[in-house]
Amino acid sequence: MTDRLSEAKARQVYLVLRDRIVSGKLGLGARLPNENNLARLHQVSRVTIRRALAELAREKLIERRRSLGTRVVYRPSSAPLVADITGMLASIAEMGRGTAVALLSFEYVPAEGPVAEALGSKSLELLQRAIRVRSVDGEPFSYLTTHVPERIGVTFSRRELAGRPLLELLERSGVKVGRAMQQIGAGLATPVVAAALGVKIGSPLIELTRIVFDGKGRAVEHLHALYRPDRYNLVIELVRSGRANAKIWAPVMPGARPRNAKSRSTSLTTSLS
Repeated sequence: MTDRLSEAKARQVYLVLRDRIVSGKLGLGARLPNENNLARLHQVSRVTIRRALAELAREKLIERRRSLGTRVVYRPSSAPLVADITGMLASIAEMGRGTAVALLSFEYVPAEGPVAEALGSKSLELLQRAIRVRSVDGEPFSYLTTHVPERIGVTFSRRELAGRPLLELLERSGVKVGRAMQQIGAGLATPVVAAALGVKIGSPLIELTRIVFDGKGRAVEHLHALYRPDRYNLVIELVRSGRANAKIWAPVMPGARPRNAKSRSTSLTTSLS
């Protein structure tokens, strides 16, 4: 039991340090405190710290030398992709053209569970399910699972989905996209997802669920997406609205910047209190 508790604490320390490294808070060449100071800072034993540092070294995020101490050697391959939430549909199409995709799965499955409920599907209806991994500069950043009704899915092939954004294929099929509902949270990498995105099992990921509706209010696509937070950011630009002393912030639509308005950009994880 004691050893299991120590492993859990080492995992916690590892995740905290890893997040600081991949987010850039501890940049290339930065030196970490020694084991004693890290142990005091995290209120754990030196053995626990050694386990956490060993895992970071195994992932080539840090380098440990007896005479020089521990320093960060992680070098981001490229700046994270940024998606503007207010211009969501335009961002989706642009991202589809600027990234590479690997189609892992393409099949028709019975409508069931939360996906069927979200799409308003009948029990005997089939849904086209596709699983894709998107990459930029050869580095995977998203794991995407989409479901669309069979009547729409049959209008494009596996090959077309591997080469074109799904939004474009939906519009080509005659769907006129009217609106979308999106929910953003956090998830953990399962073994399959971890292997596809090149992360450790249990690594934290940005989790997004999106339902796209046509102009008549019918759901035409269900998307479940998992993103590497070190390679993908979700950003919304806000403008203060209402009276001068109001504490209300409204999204700025793409291309719009009201005159005499105090605006700012903020990630979705920022508190707006």
